[in-house]
Amino acid sequence: MLTDLITGSLAELAGGLALILLLALAERARRQRQAVRRRVAPTSGRPQARTYTLPGTLAPDGHPVRIVSTRPAGTVIYHPGRIRREAYELTDAMLSDGTYATEPLSRYR
Repeated sequence: MLTDLITGSLAELAGGLALILLLALAERARRQRQAVRRRVAPTSGRPQARTYTLPGTLAPDGHPVRIVSTRPAGTVIYHPGRIRREAYELTDAMLSDGTYATEPLSRYR
């Protein structure tokens, strides 16, 4: 009878410890996601200069056109294209080269 009581208690203890471990791992993952979001989108009061790449637009030397701006994501900027002025929307999407992407609006009209 005492053996059954100890065996049942150990099973409940193991289940409780597994639940605590699972909750701790979930909290750690949540904190890591929040830390990554804070690094990508700074929330300081001062605007930070970001470098944006204009997709499909090449400079005379053949490199992609990059623009530095302190404006927030969602702002529409204009850049002189080959034929006409083109509109681009600044985004929060970071490219593999460390610059931020712009969305070409003029090409969808």
